[in-house]
Parts: sequence; structure tokens; C-alpha cells
Amino acid sequence: MAYPIPLTATLSGATVDQLAYWRRATATHTPLLEPDAKRSGRYLYSWADVVALRSIVYLRQFRSLPRIRNAVQLLRALDPHEWRHLSAYKLRTTGTSIFVVTPDGTVLDIDTHAGTVMSETLLADVLNDFVREDGRTVPQFARPKAHVTIDPTVLGGYPVVSGTRVPYHVVAGLAEDGYTEAEIIELYPSVKPGTVADSRAFAQEVARAA
Repeated sequence: MAYPIPLTATLSGATVDQLAYWRRATATHTPLLEPDAKRSGRYLYSWADVVALRSIVYLRQFRSLPRIRNAVQLLRALDPHEWRHLSAYKLRTTGTSIFVVTPDGTVLDIDTHAGTVMSETLLADVLNDFVREDGRTVPQFARPKAHVTIDPTVLGGYPVVSGTRVPYHVVAGLAEDGYTEAEIIELYPSVKPGTVADSRAFAQEVARAA
């Protein structure tokens, strides 16, 4: 399943305006990240897109956007024949430079000492929760709420109620329409008591991001 823009913003930590800006080409650079899918003229992001966007948002705490753009452009130049989706490369920083872990495990400096192969470095995990430069917390990617989880092997990585294949927004929508937790569980027996509140809370966060 694809991620609409408000959900992408919530899970990546990017704002809707940032997503739009990063989809645009500049005079010197191709778009930082433009999703392939569209529906009714609206962009739809993939699970891999959101992973890549989280890397960019994480790096923005330490590096300017032009330096991140330059790093991504250099990465494409270093791997011109086997360029893959940005999410495959795991962009990281040590605080002094931007590094990339390639799909084969090689660690490359793509910023301060561009092209240098690193044997070992401390790499932060952008899939855990982290705080943006403006103080806003970006939730853990695999579990943005205690009872809402994301697994790329379940519904293509779309957020679901924990332990089920039921999309969070289905449960949240029923709750908003006045269904009680017991009635929702009767409709979806895999949904456990205590999970409806988290689905509603997450849906409200996504709505605020729109």
C-alpha cells in the first residue's frame, strides 16, 4: 500500500512543504526524492521512500540541505551503473561528515572527504525515534504508537494495528463514526482490547500533518 502525503509527513518527520520542495529540481540538482506513484494527481510515497526521507530529516539536524543534495548527487555519480533507491544506502552522519552504507556494506564518505572508503564508524539509527532541529520528535518507524506497527512484509509497510493486517485508519475511522471498541473487535476479531485508542491517536497526528 502507498503512503499519502500526510502519513508520509508524520512518519518521516518532514513537513508537507518540505516534501514538495524536495520533489522539485533546482538549477544544479535533480529532485532530492520524487515518488514514482500518483493518484488523482497526488503523490504517493512507498515504504522505501519514507525510510529515505527519515534519513534526510535526521541529517538536517547536522547538515544544510545543499550539502545533503550534494552528497546524494555524489552518491549517484559514484554508483552510476547500479544506482538504487536512496533508501538502500542508509545515509548517516558522525557530526563532521555524511556517510553512506552501500547495499554491499561498504561505508563511504560522501561529504567532507568524498569517495573515501571507511573501515569503521559510529552510525546512528534513523529508524529509532529522534528529535528534529525544531524540537519535534519523529516517532520510531517500526512502532509509531504502542499498538500501531509498520512492517514492509505486511500490507507493503502500511501502518496496521499491532499483530493484525488491519490498517490503523480503518479502526480509527470506525471509532470516529461512533463504533465502540467491542463493536470494532466484533468486526475485526484480530484487533485486541486497548488498541483502538492508539489507532485514533495516530490518525489524529496524521490529520494534523496535512
